[in-house]
Amino acid sequence: MEFYRSHILVCAGTNCVLNGSKMVERAFNKELEKRDLDKEIKIVETGCFGICDHGPTIVIYPEGVLYCRVKEEDVQEIVEEHIVKGRIVDRLLYREEIVPKARQTVREVDYFKKQERIVLRNCGIIDPESIEEYISRNGYEALGKCLSELSRDEIIEEIKESGLRGRGGAGFPTGLKWEFTKKAEGDQKYVICNADEGEPGTFKDRLILEGDPHSVIEAMTIAGYVIGSNKGIVYLRGEYSLSLERLKQATDQAREYGLLGENIFGTEFSFDIEIREGAGAYVCGEETALIESIEGDRGEPRYKPPYPTNQGLWGKPTLVNNVETLANISPIILQGGCWFKAIGTENCPGTKVFTMTGDINNKGLIEVPMGITLREVIYEIGGGLPGGKKFKMAQTGGTSGGCIPAEYLDLPMDYDTLADAGTALGSGALLIMDETHCIVDITKCFMQFFKHESCGKCTPCREGTLRMKQLLDKISRGEGEQNDIKVIEALSRTMISSALCGLGQAAPNPVMTTLKFYRDEYDAHINNRTCPTGGCELVQQA
Repeated sequence: MEFYRSHILVCAGTNCVLNGSKMVERAFNKELEKRDLDKEIKIVETGCFGICDHGPTIVIYPEGVLYCRVKEEDVQEIVEEHIVKGRIVDRLLYREEIVPKARQTVREVDYFKKQERIVLRNCGIIDPESIEEYISRNGYEALGKCLSELSRDEIIEEIKESGLRGRGGAGFPTGLKWEFTKKAEGDQKYVICNADEGEPGTFKDRLILEGDPHSVIEAMTIAGYVIGSNKGIVYLRGEYSLSLERLKQATDQAREYGLLGENIFGTEFSFDIEIREGAGAYVCGEETALIESIEGDRGEPRYKPPYPTNQGLWGKPTLVNNVETLANISPIILQGGCWFKAIGTENCPGTKVFTMTGDINNKGLIEVPMGITLREVIYEIGGGLPGGKKFKMAQTGGTSGGCIPAEYLDLPMDYDTLADAGTALGSGALLIMDETHCIVDITKCFMQFFKHESCGKCTPCREGTLRMKQLLDKISRGEGEQNDIKVIEALSRTMISSALCGLGQAAPNPVMTTLKFYRDEYDAHINNRTCPTGGCELVQQA
């Protein structure tokens, strides 16, 4: 066994890799070898730390010092000062944006203080390419407990007791979904992990898979045991090349260790996983469209019922959960449903992983208890808005979520409360915008996306998204009429009530909420032919 006096954790999430973390890692290896320190100091390539806008990031243990925006040329100084002399390199420390004070350790950084990491428990801590490191963090212990101590019904009851709701957007109780699939009649059943994640601004599932792929593999295997399935499929977004690489490596390691395949842990239970790559269709995030795609057909949603729990892949009972949902399973099994239920809110227990983008100082990935307010997320974790600009709007739940103003900053963020406010928690994407943005212009961009991504199967979505985009174009050019707003509202009501799947039903959300909260900007474009913010097509024409 090897022992090291210090570990240097280098973020190898996609964002840090794109910013040069691999070159930083190589520079550390060279510098440590040159000083004969490579037997004392270990370099560990981890998944995403979460604080993506400050990459490449490294953490040096045992002190836990966080260095941000590290470049190759900084490595010699870090080794000389920190590793050799024990002196902190102050200029590379993380600094709070609102009060520019240097923070030395991860524990001191406001970005991490309010987080409670269950899903992200291993991300940024372990080497995601090492099954041994996952096992050292209680990995596969939950699977062993399920196969040796718990009945299938006991596992379902534990998940039901936890109150875990699906983290893909719909928020359906996970325990009930597992129970329905277990009770369904079928000679073959399937477990599918939905890792398509096509929602713009959402990258949580990608970073979970990059940073902790074994947590999803273990949970899928537990699900297979519970519902009586021997076959799992990860449906992965085609653009997620690093997730694919690490998933393939993780499944190979699990087979080598006897944690996938035949007679797992010496029992009669057998289960294996294959990976299918999607082709980039947003609609394939919907579970039945995803199933159609796996079967080799065009990715279009099916009419429901029947639901996949009874007739899914190849007409067989199929359990579909997304990455974040599955990453909660092992901690619930090990620590109990009551432990999980004590976190978050009464009706929405546990934590939620959010991705923060837009006009916010700390862009990145966070995990916080359900019920946290938007104000806490933006100003205490996110570091506020750049340049001290005024907050204007937050879109919650991704592009299909609603847009809410400053009056809602203290609203608890959970499935039910946000739904009552006319928006959604959805995929966990948070888009923050300051006062400089034109609402009409933003909404037009959202509708362009939905028009492009509509599969065209149902008329309300196919025609509704097109017509709404045309009307928004007209308004943004200063050619709109008040009757256009009435048509948009009528189209929205029709789509919400009659579109076949969630894409068409949710597409009007950003339009309806911006009309509710920012109607004055639409009126200015129509009545005065001006843009109050000075930031859209009308100004460019002038």
